[in-house]
Amino acid sequence: MYDQILLPVDDTTGPAEVLHHAGEMAHYLDSEIRLLHVADTEQHSVTLTEEGVVDGLVRQGERIVADAGETLETLNVAYSTDVVQGSPAETIVAYAAEYDYDLIVMPTHARQGLARYLLGSVTEKVVRLSDVPVLTARMQEDDEFTVPYEDILLPTDGSAGARQAASHGIDLATTTDATVHALSVVETAALGPDVRSDVTMGTFDQGAREAVDEIAGMADEQGVDVATHVQNGSADEEILAAIEAQDCDAVVMGTTGRRGVDRILLGSVAEKTVRTAPVPVVTVRHADQGDDGQ
Repeated sequence: MYDQILLPVDDTTGPAEVLHHAGEMAHYLDSEIRLLHVADTEQHSVTLTEEGVVDGLVRQGERIVADAGETLETLNVAYSTDVVQGSPAETIVAYAAEYDYDLIVMPTHARQGLARYLLGSVTEKVVRLSDVPVLTARMQEDDEFTVPYEDILLPTDGSAGARQAASHGIDLATTTDATVHALSVVETAALGPDVRSDVTMGTFDQGAREAVDEIAGMADEQGVDVATHVQNGSADEEILAAIEAQDCDAVVMGTTGRRGVDRILLGSVAEKTVRTAPVPVVTVRHADQGDDGQ
């Protein structure tokens, strides 16, 4: 499934949960991890300095990947290291594409002191731009990550992007012998009081039911156990509720979707889920970002 995993690291990633999770996943899947440090030499303060400062950033990066490698060694994981210069998000995306990685793993929320380039806007930028699937995981003390996954949540709005992500999630479920939970949410708040008639809601509910049934059919074809769920409410809130209710270990979802009041707008919902989910989230970018999912 994931033969080659790219894991960007910084100066406090060594003891972080995301490093251990990536290591445990690589050990389970017999994968190899590339520890990558991007020395942010495009910062304005750095570009105006002498070359010695840049060399210092690179040397620091070499120490960082070496320390992270020691952690992976304790998990008996094959790994290699690299230190490159550039703008972090763009460099990570380009690096993963150039060397044909199967997965990028990045943290989203940090403990105090984690360097900024693995945080917030950079991680979200990687999620939006990368053609390689991205696994993001929060870094909070009360989060517990499980490998192998036993229950995987697949949010869907019936779009092409959602189907592509669901296919990826079903493949992951096949690899880990997991059950998949297909979820579609009718966003009632977006409808407005004037259109919330029984007839209108019935149409929207039917569309959501068709979306999860499609995913169920895909799972059945691969012999994967599947449960379907249709909810009314806020998509991001219902995703979090489903993670808890179904005891899911991971979420796999697309980053684009249909633009309709009866559908999950996966762009914004995916970003919210990445930031807030207490379990790893694998985002899959649709091959044609300009597609409206029809």
